[in-house]
Amino acid sequence: MSILDEIYALQSEIEKDWALVDNAESLENFRIKFLGKKGKIQDLIRKFSHLSPDDRKEAGRVINELKRKYEELVQRKKDELVSLESVEIYDLHITPRQLELGNLHPLSKVIDELLDVVVGLGFEEVGLDQAPDVEWDYYNFECLNIPPFHPSRDMQATFFITEKMLMRTQTSPVQVRTMLQRKPPLRVVHVGRVYRVDAFDATHAPCFFQMEGLYVDKNVSFAELRGTLEMLVREIFGEKAEFRMMPSYFPFTEPSAEGQVKFGDRWLEIFGCGMVHPQVLRNVGISPEEWSGFAFGLGIERIAMIKYGIDDIRLFSENDLRFLRQL
Repeated sequence: MSILDEIYALQSEIEKDWALVDNAESLENFRIKFLGKKGKIQDLIRKFSHLSPDDRKEAGRVINELKRKYEELVQRKKDELVSLESVEIYDLHITPRQLELGNLHPLSKVIDELLDVVVGLGFEEVGLDQAPDVEWDYYNFECLNIPPFHPSRDMQATFFITEKMLMRTQTSPVQVRTMLQRKPPLRVVHVGRVYRVDAFDATHAPCFFQMEGLYVDKNVSFAELRGTLEMLVREIFGEKAEFRMMPSYFPFTEPSAEGQVKFGDRWLEIFGCGMVHPQVLRNVGISPEEWSGFAFGLGIERIAMIKYGIDDIRLFSENDLRFLRQL
């Protein structure tokens, strides 16, 4: 059975169960069964890592449409049930208050959009239980080919808790933890907070979000890295977005590159990326002669600032309703 056949079979099952939803309990059971983190839709998405790029793209499109459709139906049904309960509890003749509907925070919107794309490409999201904010020096630096006194540590002004414990400066430790816990092939993505000793001004923050992607398999090529990032750029910024890769340096990738996108007459760095350094693979017990991989990272706030035309990073954390209502 092809992956599309499995999706359509699941769609039939969902439609059959949806017809039986008639109360809050059955609605919640339906949501957990199909839309939950351990639900059937997520289980099917995990199979995408074994598909060809073309099959992944088509399967991702179909499954995301199915997921969005029933997320909307579940929310609508939930609102209907609450409304029916209100008829029995409240006096309908009383003039209602004027309520303002909330909206997703702009960072949440960007995170959801990015994850929709990379999950559609076959990446599996790694949760916070495997990627703590309070991290050991070993995972944050040493295992990533950044030993003590390495010059690149100066670029990541670090909040140290003890000599060996710190607030993670990057999401890259998730690479190490994942490769130590699981055997390749791996295709994972993680979004979380990182921390730097930076001034809090228009373009810097001591706490911000990053997204980290890791792919390890046999014969992984730099061309696959470029293709993945180019597709991600076009999904986020539009089909006409111009993308290029320029040489760079990161201790845990070799070769390394910056992924840049053109806005007007300026090229802006969006990604740090590269092929996983052979020494990093050896550090986690994976043979670089048998396996290879690529990794990429990007700043969520930077994407949101470009996407929405925001010129001050502090606006994301000030909770000013005048700003949030605009988005």
